[in-house]
Amino acid sequence: MRTKYSRVLLKLSGESLMGSQGYGIDPVRLGQYAGQIKAIAQGGVEVAIVIGGGNIFRGLQGASKGFDRVKGDQMGMLATVINSLALSSALESVGQPAKVFTAVNMFPIGEHYSKWKAIEALKAGAVAIIAGGTGNPFFTTDTGSALRGIEVEADVMLKGTRVDGIYTADPEKDPTAKKFSEITYNEVYTRGLKVMDLTATALCKENHLPIVVFDMDTPGNLEKVIAGEPIGTLVY
Repeated sequence: MRTKYSRVLLKLSGESLMGSQGYGIDPVRLGQYAGQIKAIAQGGVEVAIVIGGGNIFRGLQGASKGFDRVKGDQMGMLATVINSLALSSALESVGQPAKVFTAVNMFPIGEHYSKWKAIEALKAGAVAIIAGGTGNPFFTTDTGSALRGIEVEADVMLKGTRVDGIYTADPEKDPTAKKFSEITYNEVYTRGLKVMDLTATALCKENHLPIVVFDMDTPGNLEKVIAGEPIGTLVY
């Protein structure tokens, strides 16, 4: 398998796991993701993964409905652990070793995250799924994925979404929106594009971690991105 990257941090949204259900975890979508991830891992790419929890609970939405923000964010962290366990189970069922790490100590549900343990798992051929965000409230899983990508020394952060890249406007709402093949971190900021939150974008910029935003829901796209095909948008 021809690869442009040797170690990647794959960021998946919790919403993407819903598939066509509109809530929770769609086993079909989960299986598709597991198959794509196994294909690149078996091709020699070391894969770390961070998943959001929006299909189960969002701290910000909870706060708007009267939840304490800190408790709401902690509930969101637990949602990411549920998604991570589901993905690890799906990967193992297709023969791909996977290990769940958690930002806060939750043994035996997952091993307490450390950079060195995660890299050890990656080098042993396992997919390292890092749950619980940063372990702190007021930080999104985008920021968590930026932080983990930098820590495990990934070559790139791959942000798998429902759209095939970054556009001048929301392509689902504005038919005239134009897609960027590449864009700088600064331009993302000045244009106010909703790629990731500002903290995550700043972390990636300061630590020179490029981001590729691509459509993860089309089977085969993950392998194309790994091979260096220009199917998404590069943020640099």
